[in-house]
Amino acid sequence: MTEMTLEQTAELNERHRARMERKKAVIDAKIAAADKKIGIIIVNTGNGKGKSSSAFGMVARALGHGMKVGVVQFIKGAMSTGEEMFLRRFPDDVSFHAMGEGYTWETQNRERDIAKAEEAWEQARRFLADPAYGLVVLDELNIALKYRYLDVHTVIADLLDRPDMQHVVVTGRAAPPELIAVADTVTEMNVVKHAFKAGIAAQAGTEW
Repeated sequence: MTEMTLEQTAELNERHRARMERKKAVIDAKIAAADKKIGIIIVNTGNGKGKSSSAFGMVARALGHGMKVGVVQFIKGAMSTGEEMFLRRFPDDVSFHAMGEGYTWETQNRERDIAKAEEAWEQARRFLADPAYGLVVLDELNIALKYRYLDVHTVIADLLDRPDMQHVVVTGRAAPPELIAVADTVTEMNVVKHAFKAGIAAQAGTEW
């Protein structure tokens, strides 16, 4: 690599400074325009890894700000996950309910899956009705909606009827269009590469 002269370095630094100055002006204008503060609905969907991981990262962030958090795990629940074991250390700050009996292909019993999903939603509704909860995580709710264990319109009505400043994160593949339409932020995780496809087993600390 050719060594730059002092003059070239100074010119490069000035161009960078000017570019960052313009960028800052744009960002500052966007921040100034976004002056509303209200609870939002976040949906993490797609076939890639990271939907639940992102949601539980938000749990950590909310706890750091002194917020009370409610978590309901749909579908999952046959075994304890790392996030559940960790969050149960904070019973005063986090209410954690894993009400599934495992993934649907393991139970192979639609009626039982529906009953468990309905039970889980009743707990979710209690969180959604309580303004003391600043953040509610509905993990794998999208799967329960995909298999029609719950009515999407009932779910949306309850979400929209929650306290004004309460945030909700919904995770799971195949988020229904109706939910996406009412959400404030939607992220679709896509697979680029995954260890499982190379024959590497799911492992504690990375997958659960």
